[in-house]
Amino acid sequence: MADDAAKDRIDTSVPHSARIWNYWLGGKDNHPVDRAAGDQYRETFPGVVDVARASRLFLTRSVRYLAAEAGMRQFLDVGTGLPTVDNTHEVAQRVAPDARIVYVDNDPLVLVHARALLTSTPDGTTDYVEADLHDPGRILDAAAKTLDLDRPVALVLSGIMGHVPDGDEARSIVRALMDPLPSGSHLSLNDGTSVIAGEAVEDAQNDYNEGGSVPYRLRSPEEIGRFFEGLVLVEPGLVSCPHWRPESTALDEPDAVDAFGAVGRKP
Repeated sequence: MADDAAKDRIDTSVPHSARIWNYWLGGKDNHPVDRAAGDQYRETFPGVVDVARASRLFLTRSVRYLAAEAGMRQFLDVGTGLPTVDNTHEVAQRVAPDARIVYVDNDPLVLVHARALLTSTPDGTTDYVEADLHDPGRILDAAAKTLDLDRPVALVLSGIMGHVPDGDEARSIVRALMDPLPSGSHLSLNDGTSVIAGEAVEDAQNDYNEGGSVPYRLRSPEEIGRFFEGLVLVEPGLVSCPHWRPESTALDEPDAVDAFGAVGRKP
């Protein structure tokens, strides 16, 4: 019944950021209007597919680091998006089968696909919360039903903060999510910039923002770095996503792209 109600709220007449992202990553959960918007963006800025892939690979590597090296066993993934290859719970539970993961999104399309995310190893747990990024208190209250917020949590914000245009508000949201978490918690965050491709990506983003989709604001690396204030950055710090702990197996990963990310630890 919940899935049916969510389906009723899905609008396929306008482009949708999660479906466009899915299209760029080679997924099938998209519609003609999404493919048209994605193609228009790519005509102006052909490198957008590399940005999408680099952001996804950063998510994979950072979650693997958090589970394998930082010892994280609890993950709060806010702004989940549509499921694709190597979702957070899959990466974390390969390393730690007892890992607990809570996905958060406010999108009815994601809710419809939540069952694809709600799988888990027998020793771990995966849950889905429908909540808005602008309501961090509700997110934490709902996550506390699955996660022990007195123990370290890895907060994942992958390509989502650009949807909060005001910088002060965006930083306030990140602080509101991180401040209640205990020492030893981590933040994995990446977002879009324009320092590599410059005018091409800025023009493409402006056209996209005017096309009916939820707007997305590109930030400078310095602005993205401010999300990590008060945290200790894990080496190599804030870098273009392909440069964050690259793996020799990702031979087809692009060089520097307009997605910058980092992982920070709460002292």
